[in-house]
Amino acid sequence: MKTWSRVAGLLACAVVLSCGRGDTVERPYDNNDLQLVTSYTAKDFCSCVFVMEMSEEYCRRWTKASPAVATVHVDYEERTVRTAAALLWGGKARFVSERDGCVLE
Repeated sequence: MKTWSRVAGLLACAVVLSCGRGDTVERPYDNNDLQLVTSYTAKDFCSCVFVMEMSEEYCRRWTKASPAVATVHVDYEERTVRTAAALLWGGKARFVSERDGCVLE
């Protein structure tokens, strides 16, 4: 029994020490808020227009983010929605079917 308690104590110490290593290396984060906002807006707007079959005016109010940074373009022929923010970020969603709805590209 003493051996198991000693092993448990060593494991607990190892966990505590590993949590406080103090790494200074930053981990890269590929996505950012504007990329997420433009992508989600494209998907939501696509779903609103092509799945729910609502008007663009209604969908603009329904998908409005605060602050409103994304511009939206709907292509009814291709059944796609493109969004953009600050010329660097954007999203595109395409209507697949009534069953699957819209997907991000």
